[in-house]
Amino acid sequence: MATAASRSAHSRARLIGVAGLLIILLGAGAALLPLADQIRGVNVVGSLLLAAGLVETLAGTQRHNSKIFATLAGIVTAIAGMILVLNPLTHVFPTFHLVAAWLVLRSVALIASSLRCTGSVRVWTWIAAATDLVLALIVIAGISIATLVVGLFGPTPEVIASFAWVLAVSFVVNGALLLEIASCMRVDE
Repeated sequence: MATAASRSAHSRARLIGVAGLLIILLGAGAALLPLADQIRGVNVVGSLLLAAGLVETLAGTQRHNSKIFATLAGIVTAIAGMILVLNPLTHVFPTFHLVAAWLVLRSVALIASSLRCTGSVRVWTWIAAATDLVLALIVIAGISIATLVVGLFGPTPEVIASFAWVLAVSFVVNGALLLEIASCMRVDE
């Protein structure tokens, strides 16, 4: 017979697993953005970040060991998305600065979170942090992902071409991290 604590842990694990799948789906959507015609890039990128941030924040609240830092990573993502959607700072800071800042801040939150994790969750948290940091360095260095995207998909709005795959990679790795956390929570029951 399941105890209330084990039912609660199972519910938290299920919620985190669903969050992981949702973020992977958002990553798949981001990867396919270059195929869409007539979309306003900044709003779409911002909306994806906002949605992923809200999902990640909810998942972060379900964690025990690293709840604060996991939730903070989601909040940073949601704020970056909100800034892009509402456009209050995009006239001051170019979009690539905002995306790079988001990736660096999220990476720092994940590194802090990893210090409170063990086993495969720690490994996946480090992978997610390293992925975001490498993506930030690519954005900062100005290595043009847009050239690859335009080569594969043809003419694409600049913001979409520049950041669709950055979001996709970050989201897929983060979704995999959440799935690993959910899996480990189920095993620990």
